[in-house]
Amino acid sequence: MSKRAVVLAGGKGTRLKPYTITLPKPLVPVGDDMPVLEIIIRQLKSNGFDHITLAVNHMSEIIKAFFGNGSKWNIKIDYSEESKPLGTMGPLKNIEDLPENFLVMNGDIITDLNYASLFDEHVQNSSVFTISSFERDEQVDYGVLSTENGILNSLSEKPLVKYEVSMGIYMLSSEILRYIPKDKEFGFDQLMHSLIEDKKQVLVKKHTDYWLDIGRPSDYEIAINDYESKIKKLLF
Repeated sequence: MSKRAVVLAGGKGTRLKPYTITLPKPLVPVGDDMPVLEIIIRQLKSNGFDHITLAVNHMSEIIKAFFGNGSKWNIKIDYSEESKPLGTMGPLKNIEDLPENFLVMNGDIITDLNYASLFDEHVQNSSVFTISSFERDEQVDYGVLSTENGILNSLSEKPLVKYEVSMGIYMLSSEILRYIPKDKEFGFDQLMHSLIEDKKQVLVKKHTDYWLDIGRPSDYEIAINDYESKIKKLLF
C-alpha cells in the first residue's frame, strides 16, 4: 500500500529564537549537521512512506532548495505553499490529491514512533482521525494550594504534574477534509471540537518511549545532547 504523509513546515519558529533567526525551524541542525526535517524524512522513508508533501510558508525557498524533489532520499517530495498562515489543519485543504488515509505531522518532532504501525492501525480501525499521544511531566514552579471557602486544605510544593498531550502526529481519513474551511486559518483544536460536536470517534494511541517537540530551546538542547546516544539510532 502506498503511504502518503504531509509534514507541516511553515511555522516561523518564534519560540525557538535565536536559533531560527537565519534558518526556518525545520532546518535547525540536531547532529552531524542534520536538520530535524531530514531526520523525519529518513524515518518516514524507512517506514514505507513513498510520497511526502511539505506544507511551507516562512522561508519556503530555503526548504525547497534543501530538499528538492526528494531524489536524494529516494522518495517523492512535493510542496504546498501557503500565501498566509493557515494553522495546523488549514493547509490540508490546499492539497488536492490526498488519498483515503494519510499521515500529518509537525516538522519539528523527533520520536522513535513506528509510523507504519500507526498508519496500519488507523486503516484497520476505519478511524476518521487518530492522535498519537504522549504522557509528559511538567514541573510546577510554585507551591500549589488546595483551598475551600478561603481555608487551606493542603499544599503541594512544586508538584510534578502529568499530562497526556498530542505528539503533533496524526492519521487522517479524507472524510476530515470536509470539516476544514478553504483559505482560512484552522487549527487542530478547532477540528477536534468540530469532530466531538459531530460525535465522530477520534482514536488516541499512547506512545511511551521517545518523543521531543523541539519548539522550545530547552527541548532543542535535549535533542542535541541525545543525538549520538538515541536519535542517531533512529536513522536508516
